[in-house]
Parts: sequence; C-alpha cells; structure tokens
Amino acid sequence: MAVTEPAPAALPPTTTPLREGIAQDRTAHEGILRRQSLRESAARTYARSLPIVPVRARGLTIEGADGRRYLDCLSGAGTLALGHNHPVVLEAIKKVLDSGAPLHVLDLATPVKDAFTTELFHTLPRQLADDARIQFCGPAGTDAVEAALKLVRTATGRSGLLAFTGAYHGMTAGALDASGGAPDVRVTRLPYPHGYRCPFGVGGERGAELAARWTENLLDDPKGGVTTPAGMIVEPVQGEGGVIPAPDAWMRRMRKITEARSIPLIADEVQTGVGRTGAFWAVEHSGVVPDVMVLSKAIGGSLPLAVIVYRSSLDAWQPGAHAGTFRGNQLAMAAGAATLAHVRENRLAERAATLGARIMGRLQGLAAAHPGIGDVRGRGLMIGVELVDPDSTAPDAVVPPPAPALAAAVQRACLDRGLIVELGGRHNAVVRLLPPLTVTDEQVTAVLDRFADALAAAERTAHHHRYGTGPSH
Repeated sequence: MAVTEPAPAALPPTTTPLREGIAQDRTAHEGILRRQSLRESAARTYARSLPIVPVRARGLTIEGADGRRYLDCLSGAGTLALGHNHPVVLEAIKKVLDSGAPLHVLDLATPVKDAFTTELFHTLPRQLADDARIQFCGPAGTDAVEAALKLVRTATGRSGLLAFTGAYHGMTAGALDASGGAPDVRVTRLPYPHGYRCPFGVGGERGAELAARWTENLLDDPKGGVTTPAGMIVEPVQGEGGVIPAPDAWMRRMRKITEARSIPLIADEVQTGVGRTGAFWAVEHSGVVPDVMVLSKAIGGSLPLAVIVYRSSLDAWQPGAHAGTFRGNQLAMAAGAATLAHVRENRLAERAATLGARIMGRLQGLAAAHPGIGDVRGRGLMIGVELVDPDSTAPDAVVPPPAPALAAAVQRACLDRGLIVELGGRHNAVVRLLPPLTVTDEQVTAVLDRFADALAAAERTAHHHRYGTGPSH
C-alpha cells in the first residue's frame, strides 16, 4: 500500500543541522524557553518535559530553533493523524483562504461544513450514521464531552452518570467529574478492565467478566445506592489512563447492559478515532454501536474542532440549549474533511493495525531483555510501555510496582536522542507512542532503535544511582 508521506531512509544525527545554512541559535532558543517559564502559568505540562522550540515540521519530524531534529511520537496528543503539515491538509486550508469564504460563521450552513459533515457521516458505523444528528461544539474535546453529558441528561430527564476508573475525558468541570479528577456525587465510578493491573487481581477474560458483573449487579441492586443514570461514558482505549484497550467482549457487555436498562452509551473517541487504533473508529473492533460518539483531535486535521454525533431519538434540545462562539471554524472543517477522506481512501487504519502489530512485537521482544518493562499494550498506533521496578516487588504483589522515575528518565533519554514521547497512566509510568498514521517503515525502525537505546541508558543510570556503580558486563 502506498503511503504519501515521504521520509529519508536514514535520518541524520539529532545534533546535525537539518540543512546547511541554518544557524543554530542556541541563545535565541534558550531565551524563548526562559521567557515561557516566566510568563506562562504553572499549569503548563508538555513544555516542562519537552524543552524544545519547534520552528518547522513535516510528517513525523520536527525541527527545533536550535537546529536539532526530532521524531515526533506525540503527534499533538493524537491530533495529527497525518503528521505535521501534510500536503492534503495544507491544500485544503489554502483552498478556503483563496476562495474568500468567511472563516467564522457561528453555526450557519456553508459548503465547507456540508462537505465535512458528509465525509464524517460516510465514515461512521452505518447503524448510527443512518439515523444521526451532529452538534458542533466548542473547539476542544472537553467541550464535546460536556455537550454529550448535557444531551443525555436532557433526553432522559436523569442526572447520574456512569464512568470508569482511569478515565480521562477533559479538563472542564463535567469532564473532570467523569474523569475522577473532581469527584461528583452524580458520577458512579465503575471498574475498567485492566489486563496487567487488574483491580480484581486476576486479569484477562476473568477480570473483564468480574468488572462487567460488578457493573450489572450495582445497577440492579435496589440497595446499591445507584439510581438509573442519564448515561454511561467509556473510552474504547483509555489513553491518558495508560493505553488500556477495553476487551471487545466487555465492550459488547456494556452495550448489552445499557440497552437493557435504557441507558445511553457514550463512546469517547476523541483520541482513538480516525484510524488510530487500526479501525476507523475504535468501537468498530467490538461491533458496538453507541448512542453518542464524542469526536475531536484528528477530525480537525490539526486544527481545533469538536463534535458529538448521536441518535436522533436523543435530540430533545431546544434551540440554543448548547452553543459556542467558535463552533464554525471553516479552516478546521476543510482540514478535517481532507484528513478523513485521505485516511479512508488510503486505508490508513488498516496500515495502522499492521504497523502497530510490528511495533508491539519489537517492544515485546525488548521486554524479554529488559525487566524494567512490565507490560506492552495498545491497539494500532496507540501503544503504551509500562515501566516497573522489578526489584521492589512486594511478596504478595501480582505484578511489580510502577516506576515513574524510570519512565521520566526514559522520556528524557529519548529526547536526547531526538525522539519525542509522552508519559501517562495512573502513576505516570507508561511511555506512550502515538506516531502519525503516515509513519514509514524506515521511520518505525528509527523510532524503535532510539527508544531501545534510551531505555538501556536510563536503566544503566537507575542501576548506578541505586547501587553506586554501573551494571556488571
């Protein structure tokens, strides 16, 4: 299968300028970082662990202001399905700019919006698309989550919500409630199946079955303290929670449980959508058709865009019940339509499944030689490597404890080698890989080689700090 993203077979060392004539202005680079630390809030996150100043980017690669080149496996936290500045995205944006079309239209109908909606509906599970409504929300995924929660509460007349341990749905108040960041009495927290750190200590199919039984029994127990909720919100793969794929059978069980009790099922596909997991939408792995889908990140083709798509029977809103000034971003809709079409036409979801299996296999081989790797998991090009401390296992522990310090050291060592990765998981001990769907075979090899080298270096440093000497040879 042809992939449109060109890349060199071998990248130059990260300390080499991208091309002759580019001055490495270390002073300017450090000045920008210094001013950022003085001016921006203490809430900034990525900038703390990734002290770089991007000035140019294409595909998988980013060039910093200091002339260094990086392989970007963060991809805007999964936003860049086609990588940085893909030609089809740039052309779509340029076409709108050259046409003289308005860039800001609130929720008015436009040809650009119509084309985006048509393309989006073309990719959705057929049973949903045939009877769907769409609501354009504010520009971020958390805005779409808020809209989904408001929608099901309006439609059902109920206020409670079912959510899962380890969830992440955004940073606004309702989304934080669902994520466990600011617990709300209206949110009932349910166990999410975790094959490695199973809350029931058994893992696998048995652990998923116990999690499903817990949910079913809690809802049916008249003394359980849970009234019929307005909805259940679930990530088909928990991203920030540590890259934990929900078992397909468990997802089908959640669909059965919610259908039997007339509870709308909300699938949060903000990070898993647009081919990331090896299917266009992650719910397709299990065959589940949710009542509501929350979509953002990659659907905007790198620009801010967020929508919810839902069954028409839930469309009980009055005009103006949910609005937002910046829900008519024409550039994002054009870039999004181009991205959706390119992923669909070039079967990039299938390619993500193939490449993801190859990466997982290489990482599992790496785990056999590195006891600091506790688990390798994921789906498609949404991959997590959980780092552990094998020397600190308690006698009754099922698995070794997480090693956030080692994970942070691996992230720093990766950056030193020109590889950008992110951390996640309950204890920030999971190294996350989210390369664009256009990543080439050669780039995959380069990413894995740099990660392996960074892991070995971080383990040597950790061994030295613990024992006061390097490992024996």
